[in-house]
Amino acid sequence: MSNALSRIDRRRVLRGAVAGFVALGLLLWWLAPWSEEPPRGTVTLSTGTRAGVYQKYGELLRTSLSRNMPDLEVRLLTSDGSQENVRRVATGEADFAITAADAVEAYRLSDRHGADRLRGVARLYDDYVQLVVPPGSDIRSVADLRGKRVAIGPPKSGVRLIANQVLRVAGIDPEQDIRPSADGIDTGPGRLGRGLDAFFWSGGLPTDGLRTLSEDSGLRFVPITADLVAQLHRQSGATRHYRATNMPESAYPGSQHDTPVPTMAVSNLLITRADTDPRLTEWLTRIVLKSRDRIGKEVHSAQLVDVRTAIYTEPLRLHDGARRYYRSVKP
Repeated sequence: MSNALSRIDRRRVLRGAVAGFVALGLLLWWLAPWSEEPPRGTVTLSTGTRAGVYQKYGELLRTSLSRNMPDLEVRLLTSDGSQENVRRVATGEADFAITAADAVEAYRLSDRHGADRLRGVARLYDDYVQLVVPPGSDIRSVADLRGKRVAIGPPKSGVRLIANQVLRVAGIDPEQDIRPSADGIDTGPGRLGRGLDAFFWSGGLPTDGLRTLSEDSGLRFVPITADLVAQLHRQSGATRHYRATNMPESAYPGSQHDTPVPTMAVSNLLITRADTDPRLTEWLTRIVLKSRDRIGKEVHSAQLVDVRTAIYTEPLRLHDGARRYYRSVKP
């Protein structure tokens, strides 16, 4: 009897040892990329205007990259926004960029230089379209913008792309039916009610420039209704990346009267080119996910970056290095 029990005990010990070795092996496999010498050199990341979420996210990401890859210099390039960022990556002016999915699609559909070389690294977070007016404005709908002084964003921005689409679907010609200006989030809030009747912005929630305005002098958001978004969807092309949603009442406390605002959202992507070093891209992808909580403390929308959704970089295929990372963490 004692011999039988002894054999059972030995089998249990053996199974435990095997399980331990397997667990240790998985742990070593998980840590293996970090035991390699980090990539070095210089890369450029194209962001956005200085007052926007892209720029702030880029600054915080650069800090995380420098901690994990101390011999990699990350140069940030400010820009008008998504449309310029896509072009910069496609033409080699930048190695990585943050951009909205509709801007990527528009660039690809126009068959512009380098469009076939664009690749996805990670889906980051959603931009919300925010149509802003003074608190006492008589503008209640997009249609009410006719004849008004409206900021539609810089020419190469994602805001300009979205604003023009929204205006047209509402029956307004952006060049003929409004008095357009190129103000963005850096200048638009300061001119609201002082030369501007309204301005469009597309960004993560909340955007500092709008939060400051809501706290100082107040603002109101004009709804972009689900029927307008449905009309945009029927056009297909770049507009298929828009989805109807609500801006939560908590985004800008006190400015929404504790009610959500109907609007639309579009996903933001971190992009690169097919010829970017796979090892560098794998490291960068890992750090984007690893630094989510730290960056999210200062950029609230970054808290939504998640490995389960980051892999969906439509309309772009994943870069080989990013795909390697996602496979390594697949459950």
